[in-house]
Amino acid sequence: MEGRLSKWGLWILFLLLFVVIVGLFSLSLGSTGFSLKEVFASFSRKESVAHSIVFQLRLPRILLGFAVGGGLSLAGVILQGLFRNPLVEPYTLGISGGAALGVSLGMLSHLPKVLGMIALPLTGFGGAVLVIALVYLLSTRRGILRIQGLLLTGVMVSFISSSLIMLIMAVSRLEDLHGIVFWIMGFLGGTNWWMVALMVCVALMGLGISYFFALDLNALALGEEEALHLGVNVERSKKLLFLLASVITGLCVSSAGVIGFVGLVVPHFLRMLVGQDHRILLASSFLGGAAFLVLCDTLARTVIAPMELPVGVITGIVGGVLFIYALTKKQVTLE
Repeated sequence: MEGRLSKWGLWILFLLLFVVIVGLFSLSLGSTGFSLKEVFASFSRKESVAHSIVFQLRLPRILLGFAVGGGLSLAGVILQGLFRNPLVEPYTLGISGGAALGVSLGMLSHLPKVLGMIALPLTGFGGAVLVIALVYLLSTRRGILRIQGLLLTGVMVSFISSSLIMLIMAVSRLEDLHGIVFWIMGFLGGTNWWMVALMVCVALMGLGISYFFALDLNALALGEEEALHLGVNVERSKKLLFLLASVITGLCVSSAGVIGFVGLVVPHFLRMLVGQDHRILLASSFLGGAAFLVLCDTLARTVIAPMELPVGVITGIVGGVLFIYALTKKQVTLE
């Protein structure tokens, strides 16, 4: 046991260092490049151009990327453990579709002109909450949450949401259409510090709460009957884990748009590296997802600088290639 704890500690230390290195790398790169010395010097030179760029533009989106990437990856681990399927991701249950539909309706009704920047996160989270409630109610019978029914219902709700979004896009004006498309593809820019602080707190709280269920997830990986024999309150754990992953996903999508593959690829790779014990998998996937999204966002805003790509484009390409590569090398199951 002591050797395993030492190994886990080394993995966490390595991933923490990787997150810090990626963050510093992201702070220094952009349409205006800085050396690391200039980045550190900007901390004290509050009137400099470097200070404005680092603290008003780059640092907020790096911290938002840390929170959203970590949150999506954490939600992916929880749902994969709940469904005992490494191919499940946070968007499988239609939560992203509901958030995207809420944002699309908000843009169509011009709510941002009335409420300002807070309109899109509010409408997005409202749509996500409605989908969470709908999927939960349709999948619960006599107090029992049916896992397979939950998955199928979520997929169907996702298809319906996508169709409604396409309908909204078909009747939208050109400027509204551009905003909807850009948001759907994911974007970490244009945020502010209160949104960043909220998402960082939500992500870290989600990570902390998930550890109350780490042993339950380990038991559920053996099957519901085995988990019940081990003393796990299976129905309570399933419901709370579903709600935790859903709320985290809804907030992430509401603040940054639909960013795919983070909750699928990162837990898959970390499971190959650190093992399937959720006591290490939860934290390592959180840190790995944070680093992955920040790195992808750095590529998105530098690869064709001064123009910027939606970060969802980069995560889709990079994540898809890496996932196909991993499937050809090693097959991962939760059985």
